[in-house]
Amino acid sequence: MKYYLIAGEASGDLHASHLMAAIKELDPQAEFRFFGGDEMQKAGGTLVKHYRELAYMGFVDVALHLRTILRNMSQCKEDIRRFRPDIVIPVDYPGFNLKIARFVHDELRIPVYYYISPKIWAWKEGRIKAIRKYVDKILSILPFEVAYFKKHDYKVDYVGNPSLDEITTYLNTHTKESDLIATDKPILALLCGSRKQEIRDNLPLMLAAASAFPQYRLIIAGAPGVDINMYAEFIKGYDVQILFGETYRILQSAKAALVTSGTATLETALFGVPQIVCYRTGGGKLFYKIMEKMLKVPYVSLVNLIANKPVVTELLGYKANEENLKSELNKLTNDPAYKKAIANGYSEMRTLLGEPGAPYHAAQIIVSDLMKKR
Repeated sequence: MKYYLIAGEASGDLHASHLMAAIKELDPQAEFRFFGGDEMQKAGGTLVKHYRELAYMGFVDVALHLRTILRNMSQCKEDIRRFRPDIVIPVDYPGFNLKIARFVHDELRIPVYYYISPKIWAWKEGRIKAIRKYVDKILSILPFEVAYFKKHDYKVDYVGNPSLDEITTYLNTHTKESDLIATDKPILALLCGSRKQEIRDNLPLMLAAASAFPQYRLIIAGAPGVDINMYAEFIKGYDVQILFGETYRILQSAKAALVTSGTATLETALFGVPQIVCYRTGGGKLFYKIMEKMLKVPYVSLVNLIANKPVVTELLGYKANEENLKSELNKLTNDPAYKKAIANGYSEMRTLLGEPGAPYHAAQIIVSDLMKKR
């Protein structure tokens, strides 16, 4: 059968690649075309457009690249029309993917199975109307989404969380002793996002605060698809190292981490690394007060959302400043009880995620449903 997948950033590319591998196990004749990245390309099939050409965030960034975004969307629609897949599988990236879902549903009558749901529980709750109309099934990777969507009279299937699979596999094949990064200091990992705007907004803050702790070796997890020159202007004058394609290796060796929101917060927790979540973007205090009113959830990090309590500190918007970050880092460095509480919260969160197997469970649903329709 023929499958069309659309992932718009690095984490989606990784998760989609494992879903593709699982689909191949159940459907050896599977044929893939996709908007995605290097990991999906390794899984096989035809890469139509790399997510590097899709990853725009924020009103200004989107407005500046609107023509490119519309051109990409038009190309995606026409490519799906020509390929005529048996199913379209959007992966997160809702601003783009929900528009594609509408086109596929209304004009091509092809089933749409969403892997990694749009986070409408955080904001833009009105998107539930589009989901009801244009998405045939959601394959959820967050356990609390089941109750949330049930409240909106939309059934979702929780398949488990793919980060759990990916990290479990990594830890089973990479011993900590053999993979430690050579350094005479404990490592403080800096995970400053996968998009250029996130890096611009957050890396300078992270470096300024972390450099006040010379007992740590600072290592940046370089984002895939981002050129090293992007980091060059920010790291001048700092004793810091950048490693690309080594995020898991960095986290396996790290003693603490500064992390932007997103999948990275969950990955850091699954490696058991104490973390501070900090996320700053353009806009002053008033802007963030407005955003706080718009958000529908009490937390932004996946760790806290899954645990449904403040396991890790979140410094967002105007609260993400050098003084606050230094204060929290000091607690991570000197307060054993603080770190113990984080570890206990991680353990509770891990239990709520359930067992590994998310890609395979999702693939089973997809392939089984398609077989029934044949």
